[in-house]
Amino acid sequence: MRVLLSLVLIAGLPTLASPQEKKAKSVPPIAVIDLKRTTPVLYDKEIEPILVNKCAVCHSDNIKEGKLDLGSYEALMKGGKHGAAVVPGRSADSLLVKLAGRTEKRFMPPKGEEPLTPEELALIKLWIDQGAKAPTSKRERPKTIVTAPPANIHPVLGIAISPDKKFVAASRGNQVHIYDAASGKHLRALLDPQLTAPPGAGGSRGGPIKAAHLSLVESLAYSPDGKTLASGAFGEVVLWDADKGTIRQRLTGFTDRVVALEFSHNGKLLAAGGGVPTADGEIKIFDAASGKLTVEIKNGHSDTVFGVSFSPDDKKLATCAADKFVKVFELPSGKFLKAFEGHTHHVLGVGWKADGKLLASAGADNVIKIWDFDTGEQLRTIVGHGKQVTRLVFIGTSDQFATCSGDQTVRFWNINGGNTRNFGGSTDFLYALAVSADGQLVAAGGQEGIVRLYNGANGQLLQSLLPPDAQPAKK
Repeated sequence: MRVLLSLVLIAGLPTLASPQEKKAKSVPPIAVIDLKRTTPVLYDKEIEPILVNKCAVCHSDNIKEGKLDLGSYEALMKGGKHGAAVVPGRSADSLLVKLAGRTEKRFMPPKGEEPLTPEELALIKLWIDQGAKAPTSKRERPKTIVTAPPANIHPVLGIAISPDKKFVAASRGNQVHIYDAASGKHLRALLDPQLTAPPGAGGSRGGPIKAAHLSLVESLAYSPDGKTLASGAFGEVVLWDADKGTIRQRLTGFTDRVVALEFSHNGKLLAAGGGVPTADGEIKIFDAASGKLTVEIKNGHSDTVFGVSFSPDDKKLATCAADKFVKVFELPSGKFLKAFEGHTHHVLGVGWKADGKLLASAGADNVIKIWDFDTGEQLRTIVGHGKQVTRLVFIGTSDQFATCSGDQTVRFWNINGGNTRNFGGSTDFLYALAVSADGQLVAAGGQEGIVRLYNGANGQLLQSLLPPDAQPAKK
């Protein structure tokens, strides 16, 4: 069960690159080997994966160092500001080979990053010497078959506290449950009356099912006025009437899971993040009233987007992703503004300090980083969690934020890195976290399928929340 959910924490993604090294004397060239191969080298199956893993982070999407774009065959062949990157039939004269082989400065990837292996370099050289031929066919992504999760798969992946602190919403598997925050009483489950399981999927005979979504519910967010609850799952976001528990709108057009949701502070916009793992990050912004898509930021990240956060003035959107980047985009234009680089693994959470001057991010590298937005500099790295830091939430307008982690703890921090309070009691990996604006109510959940409510002032456990028909996980 944990293997299924830890997909968001897997390594094996594009290696980040740092600014080009000025001193290169100590870097040896990549060894030259002979592949002794006569069969054609295929760009789409053999060359493109190398470029994606070793080069594309600095040479695709919004970041194109040296104006060199390696995001597609056509862009690669176009070259950059230093001229042609590839000279078909002449690998020795090709800039791509010189830089990747580390025989000419402006090494790619830069010093300190994982270089090409001799086999990878030899494969690129041979492809160029064979004429640098274009892809023979367009690759198609395999179609994803969406099925209801098995009954024993019931992690809590999304939690939201209503602005008035009266209600707690929590996902458990493909269910969404609403609780009275004061008593812990289960009030209702949100159900899509039109939801049916596709016949044949996972052995299913098809037919209606009682759930909020067909697949795992991976994100939840209350609107600032508390009237709307948004829930995200595979391929869709549903907007619920928070009082009646009925569906207001269904937002579709997503390519994969929607793992991050946030309403703007003025309640006019809803940002959603997700995307196909290792392929692209998806960022969509909707008009919260009409459900109309107002902004789609394409190629913002090269991997799944795990966090979205509106700046205090709602004029910028911060995002974080499995590509190890934190990025900021202007609204409503969607224009890329800045990227923050420093995490060594998936970045799973991001948030703004109330003054809009600082950002905090949390990652699967077990650390929290504080960034100065104006300068783009990393101010500090905060160490304290023993495993992946899966969520980060700023607490109202204070300079404090909360995090949860795979180490089973929830922690409060100040912006200077001080750990001010811890919340225990969990016995398994934590994925979801919500904190009221005044910091008085804290809710967290994860692999156990249990939501724990805490008093934010003293860390006291107030309630352990489960659906009426559920049993706590066996210990």
